Amino acid sequence: MDADFWNNRFAMPQYIYGETPNVFVAEMASQIPAGPVLCLAEGEGRNAVHLATLGHRVTAVDQSEAGLAKARRLAAVRGVEIETVLADLGNFDIEPGVWAGILSIFAHLPPAIRSKVHAQAVRGLRLGGVFVLEAYTPAQLAFDTGGPKSVEWLMTLACLRQELAGLEFLLGRERERDVIEGGGHTGRGAVVQVLARRHE
Repeated sequence: MDADFWNNRFAMPQYIYGETPNVFVAEMASQIPAGPVLCLAEGEGRNAVHLATLGHRVTAVDQSEAGLAKARRLAAVRGVEIETVLADLGNFDIEPGVWAGILSIFAHLPPAIRSKVHAQAVRGLRLGGVFVLEAYTPAQLAFDTGGPKSVEWLMTLACLRQELAGLEFLLGRERERDVIEGGGHTGRGAVVQVLARRHE
């Protein structure tokens, strides 16, 4: 799923994953301290724009220029501004000690890149900053309602506790829920959800 794949997917005028924020992001937004927020693999901008409407200075990173263009359009419609950065997460450096919040919402990556990104995210948070993640677990393969088809790209709570070592897990759970996000995610899903804080 390279930049060409996502540019082709996001070239459609409709928002593939909808224009409203991910439900878990909406629920956890009040836990993000005041300050800048980094949204990883942000795609069409639904979560970044939502957090910008709450007063955060938001930077959205994605490898798809088509997705980021739609993110900027959505921000303009909502009357807010977001910064967009065109980058592959495999080559993107998260600035250390800067972010009040870092989001990773269905940002599925190869394991080696994912562990590198997560280690950088831990260092990237300022003290008191939080990491918010939702992703599909291997059980998602039985539902076939979205997400990667390779089990290596899917996540478990156990692997996330290892990759995010150094953060305090305020919430960590694997669960099933109805994921209704545009046409891209529609139906029952098996997800892992994390809210974790840097406290030292």
